[in-house]
Amino acid sequence: MAKSNYTEDNIRSLDWKEHIRTRPGMYIGKLGDGSAFDDGIYVLLKEVMDNCIDEFMMGEGDKIEINVKEGIVSIRDYGRGIPLGKVVDVVSKMNTGGKYDSDAFKKSIGLNGVGTKAVNALSINFKVTAYRDGQSKTAEFSKGELVKEHRLVSNTGEKNGTLVEFKPDDSIFKKYHYVHEYMDRMIWNYAYLNTGLKLYLNGAEYESKNGLKDLLEKNITGETLYPIIHLKGEDIELAMTHSNEHYTEEYYSYVNGQYTTQGGTHQGAFREAIVKTIREFFKKDFEPSDVRKSIVAAISVKVQEPIFESQTKTKLGSNEIAPGGQSIRSFIGDFIKKELDNFLHKNSEVAKAIEAKIIANERERKELTGIQKLARERAKKSSLHNKKLRDCRTHLDDTKDVRRLETSLFICEGDSASGSITKTRDVNTQAVFSLKGKPLNCFGLGKKIVYENEEFNLMQAALNIEDGIENLRYNNIIIATDADVDGMHIRLLLLTFFLQFFPELVKNNHVKILQTPLFRVRNKKETAYCYSDEERKAAISKLGPKPEITRFKGLGEISPDEFKHFIGKDIRLEPVLLDQKASIQELLNYYMGKNTQERQEFIIDNLRVELDAEENLLA
Repeated sequence: MAKSNYTEDNIRSLDWKEHIRTRPGMYIGKLGDGSAFDDGIYVLLKEVMDNCIDEFMMGEGDKIEINVKEGIVSIRDYGRGIPLGKVVDVVSKMNTGGKYDSDAFKKSIGLNGVGTKAVNALSINFKVTAYRDGQSKTAEFSKGELVKEHRLVSNTGEKNGTLVEFKPDDSIFKKYHYVHEYMDRMIWNYAYLNTGLKLYLNGAEYESKNGLKDLLEKNITGETLYPIIHLKGEDIELAMTHSNEHYTEEYYSYVNGQYTTQGGTHQGAFREAIVKTIREFFKKDFEPSDVRKSIVAAISVKVQEPIFESQTKTKLGSNEIAPGGQSIRSFIGDFIKKELDNFLHKNSEVAKAIEAKIIANERERKELTGIQKLARERAKKSSLHNKKLRDCRTHLDDTKDVRRLETSLFICEGDSASGSITKTRDVNTQAVFSLKGKPLNCFGLGKKIVYENEEFNLMQAALNIEDGIENLRYNNIIIATDADVDGMHIRLLLLTFFLQFFPELVKNNHVKILQTPLFRVRNKKETAYCYSDEERKAAISKLGPKPEITRFKGLGEISPDEFKHFIGKDIRLEPVLLDQKASIQELLNYYMGKNTQERQEFIIDNLRVELDAEENLLA
C-alpha cells in the first residue's frame, strides 16, 4: 500500500463560514429536506426565534411576526434591536454577541454566539435590519459573505426591534420544503413557555394564557383521570396528569424555552421527584413504574449557563443552576416535594384518583409478569436467529456515533420487499424488520397482546420501547408497504399498533411512510422514476414520444439495483402527522373499530372519486 505524503500543505485553516458550510451537522444536526421535524431548515428558524424570545424574556417586546413563503423566512421582533454599530459583527463574527454579558441575558437559550452565524452561513440570501430609536441599519449576506452594508437610515417610524430574512441554501438543503404542522408546533411551544407573548405565523395568532397547562390540554388525546395539576415557581413550571389512554410515560421538557426532545438532567430529576414525593405522601413503597405509568407531564426550568449535549440543544447535560449553585436535581426535587405535596393535601379527590391509578397499574403489572417473562425469553431466543430483524451497526441510543440521528428501521411486508431493501441498504444506519402477512388488528386490546403476539413482541424488542421511548434504537421507523389495497391495510394495522400502545412515537415524529415510485419512464438514454401521475406526464413530455412505461405494483417488483435510488440520499419519507385536536381513540374507533354507519357512508360517498383517480393513473 503506497504511503501518502503528509506535509504542511495538508494542513488547512477554515474561516467561520467555511467551517459551518463544510461541517453543518456540528451546528444544526442533520440536514434533511424538511420532511422531519428536526431537519436543519427548522433549526435555522429556531436559532433566529431564540434570539427574539431572549429579548422577550428580558422584558423587551411582546410580539413576534414570522412569515414563511416559498422557502423564504422573515422574523420580526420588537425587542431592543441589535446595536446599530454591531449589526454586521453580530451575525458574521464568531464568539460575538450580547449573551456573554450575564447581566444582559441572564437565562438565555444560547450563550455561545453561534446561532445566527450558522443561519447566515447556510443561507443563499441573508438580510438583517436593526431598528433603534427611529434609526435603522441593514446588512445583506450570501453564504456568510457580506454583500452589502447599507447606510444608516434616520426617521424610519419603525418600532425598536430586529428583522431577519433568510433563504436556506438549496445546494445544502436539497429540495427542501417547510411543513406547516412542524412550524405550528414550534410556535405553539414558544407561546406556552412565554405567557403574555403574541406570535404570528403567516398571520395566524398564537398566544397562551395558562402556559404548560394549555400545552397539556392541547396535546392530551382522550380523557384524563383528574384535572391537570399546574404548579409554578421562580424559574420552574410543571403540569401533570394521568391519562386513561396511555400505556407509557409521556414528557414535554424545556430548558430556557428550548424543547429538549431527548430529555436530560431536568427530565430525569422530575421523574425521580414525582416517585419520591408520591411515595412519601401515601407512605407506601410503590414501584416507580406503577407511579409513572400513563403519566403525561410537562416541565420547564430556567437556568444560568445551561450545558447541552450538542449545538441543536435537544438534551440537557449540565446539573448546575449556576456556578457553585444548587444542582438542577436538588432544585427540581425540592420544588416538587413542597408544591406537589401541598397540592395533594389540599385536593383529596385528586390524591385518591392517583392512588387508585397506581394500584390498578400494580395489579396489571403483576398480571403481566408471567407473560412478560415468557415473551422476553422468546424474544431473546429469537434474536439469536431472528430472521425478522436485519440490524444495523449504529443506533439512536449510541451517543458516541454522529450518525445516530439518521438511523432507520424499515418495516416491510414479506421477504421480497425486505430482500430488496436489505441488499441495498446502508448497513451502518438502516435496519430491516420483515413482517409475515398482515399483523393483528390490536384496536381495543390491552397491553397483554403486545407480549402474547410474537410479531408485536419482537417489534417492541427491536425498537427497545417496552419501558418507554427514551432508549429508542432508531430515529426513523419507516413503514414500507406496497401501494395497493393490502399494503394500505398493513400500513393501517401498524399505525394502529403504534397509536394504541406507543402514541409518543407518532407524536414525536418518529413514524414515517416510505414513498416509492409508481412508474418508471425511460428511453434509451434516460430513466425517470415518477411518484405521481403528474410526474409521469412530465417525464413522458421530457423524454419524447413513446417511452417505455412500467407500473410498479409492489416493492418486490423493484430490483435491488433500482431500490438503492429510493432509500439513499434521495429517499422520500412522508411523516405521520397527528392533528393536535384529534382524539387517538376516536380516530382508531372510526377506522379500526366496528363498521359504523358513518364509515360506510364515507366509503360510499368517496368510492367513485377513488375509482376515477385510479383510472386516470393508469391512462
